[in-house]
Amino acid sequence: MTLTIREVKTKRELKAFISFPEKLYKNNPNWVHALWIDEYDTLLKDKNPAFEFCDAWYFVAERDGKVVGRVAAIINNNANRDWNERNMRFGWLDFIDDFEVSSALMGKVEELASEKGLTAIHGPFGFTDMDREGMLVEGFEHMGSFTTLYNFPYYMEHLERMGYEKDADWHQRIFDVPESVPEKLKQYSRIIRQKYGVRVLIPESRKQLKGYATGLFQALNKAFVPLYGFTPISDKQINVYINQFISMINFDLVCLVLNEEEKVVAFAVTMPSLSAALRKAKGRLFPFGFYHILKALKNFETVDMLMIGIVPEYQNKGLNAVIFDHINTNFLKLGVKRVIANPQLETNRAVQSIFDYYEGHPYKTRRCYIKRSASAIDTAASTITGTLSAKQVS
Repeated sequence: MTLTIREVKTKRELKAFISFPEKLYKNNPNWVHALWIDEYDTLLKDKNPAFEFCDAWYFVAERDGKVVGRVAAIINNNANRDWNERNMRFGWLDFIDDFEVSSALMGKVEELASEKGLTAIHGPFGFTDMDREGMLVEGFEHMGSFTTLYNFPYYMEHLERMGYEKDADWHQRIFDVPESVPEKLKQYSRIIRQKYGVRVLIPESRKQLKGYATGLFQALNKAFVPLYGFTPISDKQINVYINQFISMINFDLVCLVLNEEEKVVAFAVTMPSLSAALRKAKGRLFPFGFYHILKALKNFETVDMLMIGIVPEYQNKGLNAVIFDHINTNFLKLGVKRVIANPQLETNRAVQSIFDYYEGHPYKTRRCYIKRSASAIDTAASTITGTLSAKQVS
């Protein structure tokens, strides 16, 4: 049973690359299909504007003519520039529970990184932070979502056996929606709005909401730029994301806080959980996927928080009260019972404090792994040794 690693070259091969997890997780009740059309458009060079600053290669592992694993190797040149790194990203990593398969896939990524003169391999990452990232290491008992990764527990065991180590963790929490908006929250929201001259946009049409969507992503760029691995989203990417999601947005599940100049200074975007619907649709819109997704968008008790943030100059000013006063009121109107927060870096106290008005419970933990090349480790050791020697001399 010979194992071979083959690079994906054709659209037919790309379809096999995308569909592999469907077979791998066929009997797992918590794995959720990615939306096929989104996966396809993300991985195609002529569809994804991230290829303006990214390079990517896709590989499948085959045994006896059957796909038994896959991986993407990605270089985000902007991120390497912004963070002064020489990293290769890995993503779309899936494999059967066979160390020969996983080590051959990651060995190919490491080989490619060495050829490109890169000094570390880390992930799981996509092209940008808008893609799914972070290997699941806790919370396997909970159903996944279409915006986050789900994987078997053995994935992390394989990576750690190969010498990969934790580089960063993201935590997810789940919140029960209270039966009423706390009076203290409503009062504080009024004070903050008056003090800083901010207001919540109440969209009158999808066209109007779309007009402010670019400002939302510009605010996201400002709020997230200090965060681990983040690189600003380009204008072309922003247009793609707006067109991709605007039709699914429920006005009552979005909060855009505007200042006196009509600039977005704080935001929260939530949407009904599509997990069960995507499982029924098997990630496809046709022929009947639309029905399941539209039904989930209209009838729901659980919402996923896709993004939340406050631009730096308005942080620590209480705008989180304005956000939650608005969306909590709408959650009650819509009958929402629970909110699953987006993954948040364990070191990002700024975003964690946004939820201070509510008691959250641990839900899932995701991890970025890293493996540095031997030459990078030797260079770092030499630098440390040289620094210590210089201190001893002085």
